[in-house]
Formats: sequence, C-alpha cells, structure tokens
Amino acid sequence: MERSGPSEATGSDASGPDPQLAVTMGFTGFGKKARTFDLEAMFEQTRRTAVERSRKTLEAREKEEEMSREKELRQNEDIEPTSSRSNVVRDCSKSSSRDTSSSESEESSDSSDDELIGPPLPPKMVGKPVNFMDEDILGALPPPLNEEEEAEEEEEEEEEEENPVHKIPDSHEITLKHGTKTVSALGLDPSGARLVTGGYDYDVKFWDFAGMDAAFKAFRSLQPCECHQIKSLQYSNTGDMILVVSGSSQAKVIDRDGFEVMECIKGDQYIVDMANTKGHTAMLHTGSWHPKIKGEFMTCSNDATVRTWEVENPKKQKSVFKPRTMQGKKVIPTTCTYSRDGNLIAAACQNGSIQIWDRNLTVHPKFHYKQAHDSGTDTSCVTFSYDGNVLASRGGRLKTFFLMYFSI
Repeated sequence: MERSGPSEATGSDASGPDPQLAVTMGFTGFGKKARTFDLEAMFEQTRRTAVERSRKTLEAREKEEEMSREKELRQNEDIEPTSSRSNVVRDCSKSSSRDTSSSESEESSDSSDDELIGPPLPPKMVGKPVNFMDEDILGALPPPLNEEEEAEEEEEEEEEEENPVHKIPDSHEITLKHGTKTVSALGLDPSGARLVTGGYDYDVKFWDFAGMDAAFKAFRSLQPCECHQIKSLQYSNTGDMILVVSGSSQAKVIDRDGFEVMECIKGDQYIVDMANTKGHTAMLHTGSWHPKIKGEFMTCSNDATVRTWEVENPKKQKSVFKPRTMQGKKVIPTTCTYSRDGNLIAAACQNGSIQIWDRNLTVHPKFHYKQAHDSGTDTSCVTFSYDGNVLASRGGRLKTFFLMYFSI
C-alpha cells in the first residue's frame, strides 16, 4: 500500500478543490469567479422604463376623456330641455355616457396593467356634471320601516308617556352614593331636612340636605345591627327618633344623630305559645310607628307574630297579634302598618291573606281577606288611605296590586 507524500497533497491543492469534498458538503461552484452587478445602472434603467410607460398611459387616458367629453357635448346639442321629461332623459344619457366612459377607462386600465408599474391613478372628474342625487355620491336611501318596527316604536313612545316617573313635577335631581350593595331601606325626616338610608352592607347613613356640599356625602355612617342587613328605617312623627328593623330578632330605636335609645328584648324560642314570650324569636321583616301616640311602634317577624312596643319599656312587648289561616294554622306576616287614626293594625301574610285587627283586641281579626294575593308571594307593603276606608297592598309579583274597601 502506497502513501501519498507532501508533494502530492500540494499538487492537489494547486490543481483545484477536491470534488469529493464538494459532494459531501453540498456546495457547488468552488473556484468560480463571482459575478458583479452595477445596481445604480439597473435602478436608472428601471426608472426610465417606468416613466416612459406612465407617460404613455396618461396620454391614452387623456385621449379617452376628450372623446367622452365630445360625445356628451354632441348629446347635449341634440336634446333640448323642453320639459321635465326631457331633463330626466338627459340625466339618464349623461349617466349612461359616464358609465360608458368609466367602463372604457376600466378596459383600457386593464389592458395597460401589464405595462403600468405601481397603483393606478384616480380618474379625473374634469368636465363631468355633479348630480347631488347620485347614489355613488350620497349612497342609497334607507329602506322603509316595516309595520312591526313602526308598531314597536309606537309602543315604546306610549310606554315613555305612561311612565309615572316622568309625571313627577321635579325641578332638581341629585344622586346619593350609599355604597356598593343594594339599598334596602329609606327614611325621610318629617320636615324633609334629613334622609337616612340602609342597605345590605349593614350600614346606616345619615344625609343632611342643608349641610351638604357638592360632594353629596353622608355626614354620618354606622352599623347599629352589626352583621344584619337593614330592612326598614322610619322616622317618628316628631322626627327625633328612628326605628331600625334588621334581619335580627331585635328592633332598635336610635335618635336623629345615630345614638341608641332602646333595643327590644329577645324572646324565648323554646316556648310554644308566642304570646307568652317577651319578644320576637325569629328574623324581623318590617316595622311602623304609631301615627298618634309618641313612643309606640310595631314590628312583625318570622315567628308568626305582630308585636307592639313602647320606647319606655324595652324589656317586654305591649301586645301580641297572631295571624292565622282559616284552618287556625300559623302564618308568617311579611309587612304591617297602622291606620291613619291608629285604631287598626293591618298585616299581610305569606299565604296571600290580609288581616286587620282592632288595636285593643288581639284575639280575632276584625277583617280577614283570604286571597288578596297569590299564596307563597311575600307582600312587601300595605298602607291605609287618608280617610281610612281603603287599603292598598303591593304583592310579591310584578305589577300585582290590591285595593280593599271597607267600612268601620
């Protein structure tokens, strides 16, 4: 076996690249001289070609526009404006001639696409009359409204007219920010100087309109019932006390500055007869002040009782009213109120009934209406008329009202 010496390796390098190495590495053209390009000459040649082609295209378009203007002038000379009908015909001819010229220009532009470099130039509007009713300029007219759409618009207008909020003769309006959760209770001072609000965030806030600035902020905020949602707030007739009813079983009375005056006692939940307990044993729903007697108020609860209280005696209720069904079973009152003279007490119950007692007789109701509202829907409000002969109630379902006429 022969070995190649240094002289042989040198001779192979001088003769050229190894062909086996080129095949292995995948490169070709070893040892060839690189081509050179004159970029400036190429750019100059390209620019001249583009300028020449653009000039030819512009000349062709100008000739086409001159021909189209001549055609329009000939048509205008042949047709005289003798009537409105002739004017319409003339407009139609002009539009047709414009369509023809535009189509011809499009064809010429299509034919010259191979020669033109860059985006096509916009067509000139020289010599063309402007028609302001042209759809190309203003767009098509909107389609007429359907009968259903017209009927819906009429209904919306009627609803806006019938909206009772629009009938309120208000001159000024402000928005008070209570908090981030639902506002569940409002109470207005009899003089109209203060407002108290309560919500699901357990807060009770006091607003003084006379001392309010542009920030519209409450001057006091407190949580009188700790972690219980506020359900009802009501000023007394004299405006010096506020009845606070929450989700607990104990109602509270605070003064107009937020300081506690009294708290009702909690009853014994292990006693069967609720008349023998000293207070409520379950969650409260609402409360109301007596319209004539100062310091007397009423509350209703999930323990199926309506109780009257005196501010001077927080350790025991004054009287107990127990709503019952026609079969004598317990039923939970959801709201209660006094009559205008304070002689009657009305309560709406979960079975849809409304029961009215004489304030001094707690045994049997004086009036019992079984189907005032649907059973299972919580009636949220009852109120007497000023003459005391009509009772209005608001049911748990939307737009459910009940008016009751009776004579005492």
